[in-house]
Amino acid sequence: MVMAQSLFITLKNNDPNCQIDVLAPAWTLSLLERMPEVTKAIVMPLARGRFGLLERIKLGKSLRSEGYQQTILLPNSWKSAIPTFFANIPLRTGYLGECRWGLLNDARKLDKKLLTMTVQRFVALGLPKDAARPPVCPKPAISISPERQQAVIDKFDLSCSTAIKILALCPGAEYGAAKRWPAEYFAEVARQKTAQGWQVWLFGSDKDKADAQQINTKASGQCIDFTGRTTLAEAVDLLSLADTVVSNDSGLMHVAAALDKKLIALYGSSDPGFTPPLNDKAQILSLNLDCAPCFKRECPLGHTQCLTGIKPEQALELIANQL
Repeated sequence: MVMAQSLFITLKNNDPNCQIDVLAPAWTLSLLERMPEVTKAIVMPLARGRFGLLERIKLGKSLRSEGYQQTILLPNSWKSAIPTFFANIPLRTGYLGECRWGLLNDARKLDKKLLTMTVQRFVALGLPKDAARPPVCPKPAISISPERQQAVIDKFDLSCSTAIKILALCPGAEYGAAKRWPAEYFAEVARQKTAQGWQVWLFGSDKDKADAQQINTKASGQCIDFTGRTTLAEAVDLLSLADTVVSNDSGLMHVAAALDKKLIALYGSSDPGFTPPLNDKAQILSLNLDCAPCFKRECPLGHTQCLTGIKPEQALELIANQL
């Protein structure tokens, strides 16, 4: 969703008066609310992976009265194109994906060698077929208000001061262990920064609580642990208060980049060239081993050296250089 904002910005740059409505899962709405290009968010009522043909047809028919002129489909699945076909939207743009001839009438063939980044593939769909490629991709920029920041400060009873630096650690990665830097490495970074007077905040979902607890224990309980305690909206607003973020390749990494944070992004099994943080302040730590990127959830060689070989000292040095 963060990378999709580059498409929204491109559409607005090409036509400032266009209205952009986004059909998306409910959990993404707090991100869409913070994207000024988006007019309205529409909740996708079907869970990911569920086919639900009749529900998709019904959803499409319910959108007919909106008078949409174009739909741009970012998912490549066949089922994702069904609602917009039954919504009678005149121009239906997307990559062929799962043989979507007919469902799409502006079908594009994806040249993966030319459009090497996910964000490029998104933005290209907002341009004419004969547009120059690879496209210029504007950087995502999530809007934050002082009122929202103060609300999370009050809710979590935080002591925030410009004199105190805040380091945000994001140790989770939904995809799997091959994208997660060791907890003891995060803990070493936390120990050294708290010793220097920094506040260290831990972010993640319920699934990341065990790792966060391990980090905090090894850091003598000096961290503030937000894992599993926040909504996505609150996590975004809290991250906006951080000075520096250290993160695995994850959704929160992209959020931090869109918040224009100083960012250390850790890459193991994934490819920093395919889904990099879209932020000039971001610095990437990757060993570029011969076996990487493998895009596996678990290391097929059993050692995860692509991550264990990145030492805490390297992240600490980058943080110091950023200052």
